[in-house]
Amino acid sequence: MTRMPALYLSHGAPPLADDPVWPGELAAWSAGLPRPRAILMVSAHWEEAPLALGATRTLPLVHDFWGFPEHYYEVTYDAPGAPELAASVRALLRAPGLPVQDVPDRGLDHGAYVPLVEMYPDADIPVLQVSLPTLEPRRLMDIGRRLAPLRDEGVLIVGSGFFTHNLAALRQSGVPSWSAEFDAWGHEALERTDVDALLDFTAKSPAGHLAHPRTEHFAPLFVTLGAADATGDLAAQRSVIDGFWLGLAKRSVQFG
Repeated sequence: MTRMPALYLSHGAPPLADDPVWPGELAAWSAGLPRPRAILMVSAHWEEAPLALGATRTLPLVHDFWGFPEHYYEVTYDAPGAPELAASVRALLRAPGLPVQDVPDRGLDHGAYVPLVEMYPDADIPVLQVSLPTLEPRRLMDIGRRLAPLRDEGVLIVGSGFFTHNLAALRQSGVPSWSAEFDAWGHEALERTDVDALLDFTAKSPAGHLAHPRTEHFAPLFVTLGAADATGDLAAQRSVIDGFWLGLAKRSVQFG
């Protein structure tokens, strides 16, 4: 079976569906990938420790956003559950100090389903969402390394966040300097495979604290980096999507 790449994507918000460009970029990206047997999704919008596995059956979506028009709450994405993948994740992560719990009633949140609606609109690929048990980059890279063997079993590992994310500091129009500066720095660090700089991004990047005042939207990148590092794919990376959406960097990266 072909080894699946590992992805980090900027997932957008529910209005992404109305953007004239971004949905097509996501659709074109998935069309160029091998078809996954299953998708393992790590979203910025689920932090829970110990690491938790979401539902392994089809459940209603978690509409974890407020103040949007009603039609965004009517979106469905009835992807099959992935109980076999959940069993594999438990086996790979089973280690002292790394417990795994099940949360069988938790459906996919918008960090998971918003991009999947555009990438795999038929909702016919099993999806398993796992939580972020920590925001510490090195621990997340270790989790990604442990999960890396799934790539050889046809599993698409996706870290879903946003390359810059500070809603409080957005302007009414244009791209804020902190967003543009961090995006350029992050792109260069990825191209240099400067993992040490990325791990310490709050101190080593320009405007790091403004780009990510809380780091949950950058954190999924480190799961993806770990899954790529374990198979020697860090240098085999490219930014598939770049540019900005409402001032936030939508950079999305493929490894392998």
